[in-house]
Amino acid sequence: MKLLLVRHAAAVPRGTPGVPDDARPLTPKGEAKFTVAARGLARITRRPDVLLTSPLPRARATAEIAARAFKRLKPTIEPALAHGNLDGIVAALGSRAPGSTVAIVGHEPTLSALLARLLGAAHAERLAFKKGGAALVDLPDGPSGGGLLLWFLKPKVLRALAGD
Repeated sequence: MKLLLVRHAAAVPRGTPGVPDDARPLTPKGEAKFTVAARGLARITRRPDVLLTSPLPRARATAEIAARAFKRLKPTIEPALAHGNLDGIVAALGSRAPGSTVAIVGHEPTLSALLARLLGAAHAERLAFKKGGAALVDLPDGPSGGGLLLWFLKPKVLRALAGD
């Protein structure tokens, strides 16, 4: 299995009056920047067989942008991606075909903790994702076996790869 991890794009700041944390949308600038980054992502990664997303609006919007870049892909809500349920995420990944490519769109610090777990790394904070950043992991024995980090890119690099 190949696992593509994507952090949601830039959203309205936490603590914005009248906007609960779980309802924060992407900013127009975050949406525009990730639209370009998603094109770069689609250039360097084969189209995922499935795209799982946190149900929170900022992640769902990011997943929709990624789905358009990859074409013929529809995001599927995965509740475990919303609030840091690593065991739930690993279980959801474990139900996928061994040779598949799975993309997930989620949040920090969950994504860095998941990446650290998959790689057997002790310090998740060293694997922190920038907003709109992504990583690709090869999981030859599935999500419960050891993984190999193929690449880990900042959104600025993904935008450069878009070739616009």
